[in-house]
Amino acid sequence: MPVIFATDLIVYILFAGAFYFMLAVRKEGMLKEAWKDVKKRRLAMVCLSVLAAYSIVALADSIRWRDPIRNESGRPALSPSGGYIYSAEALSILDRALSRIRLENEKTYSAPLSSHLYVKESIELPDGRVAREYPPLRYPGAHILGTDKVGNDILYIALKGVRTGMVIGAGTTIVIIPFAIFFGVIAGYYGGLIDDIVQYLYTTLASIPGVLLIVAFMLLFGSSGYQGGLIRQSDLVLQAFVPNDRLFWLCLILGVTSWTDLCRLIRGETLKLRELEYVQASRAFGVSRRGIIYRHIVPNLMHLILITFVLQFSGLVLAEAILSYIGIGVGPQMWSWGNMINTARLELSMEPVVWWNLLASFVFMFGLVLPANIFGDAVRDALDPRLRFK
Repeated sequence: MPVIFATDLIVYILFAGAFYFMLAVRKEGMLKEAWKDVKKRRLAMVCLSVLAAYSIVALADSIRWRDPIRNESGRPALSPSGGYIYSAEALSILDRALSRIRLENEKTYSAPLSSHLYVKESIELPDGRVAREYPPLRYPGAHILGTDKVGNDILYIALKGVRTGMVIGAGTTIVIIPFAIFFGVIAGYYGGLIDDIVQYLYTTLASIPGVLLIVAFMLLFGSSGYQGGLIRQSDLVLQAFVPNDRLFWLCLILGVTSWTDLCRLIRGETLKLRELEYVQASRAFGVSRRGIIYRHIVPNLMHLILITFVLQFSGLVLAEAILSYIGIGVGPQMWSWGNMINTARLELSMEPVVWWNLLASFVFMFGLVLPANIFGDAVRDALDPRLRFK
């Protein structure tokens, strides 16, 4: 039985946008010329490959289904009405591909590639004496990045955090960009009363501390519903869709509170573009305002929107870690780099220090944020009309 979360739709939209871009660069035009320029930069292409790998992991973790429960004879168990009874655990393609490290749990902490636990226990020696020693692992050398307090593999947890990071970065930005483009362009192009209303709106919103809005919103909408772990029957709509997802509400409120800076930037750029000669000529030839906005204003804003998309994406991936650290991020049962960092906060004060949880989250976050910034800079340079025609 397939299961689709509201946040899975964000991943699907991201891949649909990538597919559309692949088709668009085949046609003659600005995008094809920009893509040719990007392909000449080896570092940008390496970063694109890294981002593609992260995206594939996120997609593999966004396609999941529940298996039917089997009885003692190995056959699927049936309900009184004759239908299958499905497990409360929905396993994704990633879960099934990593079933070995997902199921090979230890008792507690173990260091990377270790053969013994990281915590001493009382062990009875062959001669009958009891000593405090490090007991051997059930699966020695199998955990590349070690295990956490309850024995879960850190590599598996970090890979599961990829989807959360991609959803937070991409999903929130998908909310930000339409708001910012719509309000920024109409404020800058039409001016007058519309400009005053939009300025009042984003100035008022920007003056409210974002953390307070996020906390209030999450307490109202994100305190119930799916927060990771097992799926309850009450969470499902049409036996397959989970609309009330805490991660989805987090993306929504982050988007609503983060569009003001981009809106202000787009408004200022639109004020400049509307006075340029080709826009004045289009107006003189009788082109409608909507046509001018669609053909001349928005395309010349794309380089600003793109670089802001990348910077917002990187910042939001890091913001999830901060929000989870203070307890208003994703649910405690949902794997994320923020929850890993929050757990590592206590582990760093232990003796001996448990350092691999923090290191794994840092490496995976760094591996996503840095390539996103480098590739975004390359695409921005290729799309910027002031640089393209030098």
